[in-house]
Amino acid sequence: MKINVEKGFVTPLPVFIIGTYNADGEANAMNAAWAGQIGGDLISVSLGEHPSTENIKLNRAFTVSFATKNYTAECDYVGIVSFKNEPDKLKKAGFTVTRSDKVNAPVIDQLPVSLECEVVDIIQEYGETRVTAKIVGMVADDSVLTDGKVDLSKLQPIMYDSSAKTYRVIGENVGGAWSSGKKFM
Repeated sequence: MKINVEKGFVTPLPVFIIGTYNADGEANAMNAAWAGQIGGDLISVSLGEHPSTENIKLNRAFTVSFATKNYTAECDYVGIVSFKNEPDKLKKAGFTVTRSDKVNAPVIDQLPVSLECEVVDIIQEYGETRVTAKIVGMVADDSVLTDGKVDLSKLQPIMYDSSAKTYRVIGENVGGAWSSGKKFM
């Protein structure tokens, strides 16, 4: 029997670590889960008022690193602590950065996959700032690749479970896209 529940939710929500530079060239990162892919080369991220949001508006660029199981606490930390209150939060989390080759934004060295993004549009709506960006590059550590492609079983990206307010590891492969359903053809 199905019953009405208190609140709806959408899952999975990726845990993106957004990397930016401020006007002084200082690196910052924040945790953002209200995001998704649009087609093959665009992403959309909904952000509140944060230093990272201002940095994105300033530079029209950012990186997106996938939070992973091995760095859950560090990725959570950069989301709960503001650069305004702790300018050394990346260092405190044990993160170091390298400047992206493609955009004016930092790549977090410890997180194995980063997307390099150029802003296409910024819209204020519903009390949030929605940023749409084109993915212009991707860097990945060879330890998470299989046949030149990112292997999620090696990457172990985490997702945000908004229903339980927890992080979960993205799981097993349960079937091929555009092939599992062919049994009904």
